[in-house]
Amino acid sequence: MFNDNIIYVVLIAVVGLIAITVNFVITTREQQEDAKDKRLTWLKGQAEHILQAIAVLREANCKPEIIQKINEHATSLLEEVAMLAPDSELFQALSQQKDTADKAFASAEVFDSDRSLKRAQIYINFAEKLVLQLARGGKVTPALARSYKQELYWLRITVVADAHLSQGDKFKNAEDLMTAVSHYRHAKALLVRANIPMQNKKPRLEKVEQLIESIQPKRARSQGTLADSLDRLL
Repeated sequence: MFNDNIIYVVLIAVVGLIAITVNFVITTREQQEDAKDKRLTWLKGQAEHILQAIAVLREANCKPEIIQKINEHATSLLEEVAMLAPDSELFQALSQQKDTADKAFASAEVFDSDRSLKRAQIYINFAEKLVLQLARGGKVTPALARSYKQELYWLRITVVADAHLSQGDKFKNAEDLMTAVSHYRHAKALLVRANIPMQNKKPRLEKVEQLIESIQPKRARSQGTLADSLDRLL
């Protein structure tokens, strides 16, 4: 009888141990799946934004070395998605988006609408923050990240300024000279206010000034010292 009781106790203990083990395994798997899902969600958001930024940077004719560094980071994210969910729709969608981004190219007509221009500003600004993130992750040096950030800042300015110049040219060709000169002046104001060394922006400023003078020569515009001062600012 005593032996039977011992057997029962041992059986109960074994069953309890098995139940605890099974519960632990199930809980661990659930936690792993939850962590995997959260990681994939984060990877999806990051990769989508970075690939959009790569497409915009190619369209804006950004320096190839900056695109290359960001592209390397995007590739590492896609490789992690491939490892976590190799046959998923997410991996297929991101791979297709990367292929589209890699095929993007610079064109004068790319930023000819307010929507496309706003998109460019958003993703170039995103890229500015991303290069600093890459520096924190040790993927580029801090000095290189600062240099890239300055290049991207100037790119963001010139994309908008060039869009105004393009619009100005269209209105000039249509003989709407007042609207044309307004766009030229907007471009000039952006360049003047840009926090960039003068020697870097001087060629563009000279070009814009020539366009303005082609419509309103300085002699015709001169109205005294105050007007001249304002003209130099704008």
